[in-house]
Amino acid sequence: MSEGDQRDAGPADLVILGGGSGGYACALRAAELGLSVVLVEKDKLGGTCLHRGCIPTKALLHSAEVADHARDGARVGIRSTFDGVDMAGVNSYKDGVVSRLYKGLQGLVASRGITVVDGAGTLEAPGVVRVGERRYRGRNTVLATGSYARSLPGLELDDRIVTSDAALSLAEVPRRVVVLGGGVIGVEFASVWRSFGAEVTVVEALPRLVPNEDEFASTHLARAFRRRKITARTGVRFAKATRSGDTVTVSLESGEEIEADLLLVAVGRGPNTTGHGFTEAGVATDGGFVTVDERLRTNLDGVYAVGDVTPGLQLAHRGFAHGIFVAEEIAGLGPRPVTDDGIPRVTYSDPEIASVGLTEDAARDRHGEVHTLTYDLAGNGKSQILQTSGAIKVVQAGPAGSGGPVVGVHMVGSRVGELVGEAQLIYNWEAAPADVAALIHAHPTQSEALGEAHLALAGKPLHTHG
Repeated sequence: MSEGDQRDAGPADLVILGGGSGGYACALRAAELGLSVVLVEKDKLGGTCLHRGCIPTKALLHSAEVADHARDGARVGIRSTFDGVDMAGVNSYKDGVVSRLYKGLQGLVASRGITVVDGAGTLEAPGVVRVGERRYRGRNTVLATGSYARSLPGLELDDRIVTSDAALSLAEVPRRVVVLGGGVIGVEFASVWRSFGAEVTVVEALPRLVPNEDEFASTHLARAFRRRKITARTGVRFAKATRSGDTVTVSLESGEEIEADLLLVAVGRGPNTTGHGFTEAGVATDGGFVTVDERLRTNLDGVYAVGDVTPGLQLAHRGFAHGIFVAEEIAGLGPRPVTDDGIPRVTYSDPEIASVGLTEDAARDRHGEVHTLTYDLAGNGKSQILQTSGAIKVVQAGPAGSGGPVVGVHMVGSRVGELVGEAQLIYNWEAAPADVAALIHAHPTQSEALGEAHLALAGKPLHTHG
């Protein structure tokens, strides 16, 4: 349907403000259910994830993995050498992946009869979104404006002090990098640049890397980073950054100064809730995030919010799930609410971190007594073939032998992100260790490690000492 046709027609079933992961997923599912949809996007369909987040960063990480394999070929009898990084070629590969996915998404949206409006939208009232001089009306409105890369007060961004947006398109590999922030974004970029040959220092104010993960994962990542000669300064706060020519001097409150060619500011992402009329229209917010109930309803009738503008995990697949939920809610299907604990989380550094459910500390807070088991990947044949170290930690509610459900799965090692699909089924279906122990895992695969951990928890360990 054309823009003009929609303007002359009656109100749509949904007007969606934002075409990122949450917005376009909502649009696709709603159209599939026979609802009429207007989707407003000021930039490109796909949003941050497709163009400045998930997809391009993971393409860089794949290039980094190839660099490591070339460098380490002799370890497996292959005469390969690492001769350097052609950033123009890396960026061409990355941009090609993004371009193909973008074209596919455009075609998919067009095939569903969704009206796409190019421009910045403003919420004027429930059911009314203005784009330029035009107003689009809907029986329901979905706020899906996503998030932005945060910086810090007093930090002036330029070609040497950058957020992840600019870091995705560097023309050359920096020789020395300081990464400010040891969360997911920070450790992923640290991993890429180290693989490309840079000297990397990560500065994290909290006591450990990836502080939102189980402490087990932080410990394993810190150990792996030390082996890779990535320096981590944890428990120290940033004071200031001074630019002199092509050098950035990073000063810490401890008095330490670190010179670098590039400073990446990776201090998290903020919700895009200003400049879209939310406050003026009466949408309730808290700390910049849109306040929603478990059914993603705002305080205004017929107005929903999805994805990164809502409090909680900032993950593309959470946005997808939110968008699908809202479409089905509006269609009257009564879907099951999305809960953050059941959403899988993956950090694509080397090694990878993958988890679902509760950390051990959170599980104790919620369930009281818990029992944990850690299975070392040294006992897993495929992990030995891949030459990865790491482990899988399983958290079970109740004391040992109680038969309580698994309430957390935490994994560290190469490619463990591919195991989180099974892990989320274990958590979300409230499986007991004996339930998983009864399943047969193909040999040799890394998925066997999940099976081995649950065999041990069920009291019948196989390739497990003790």
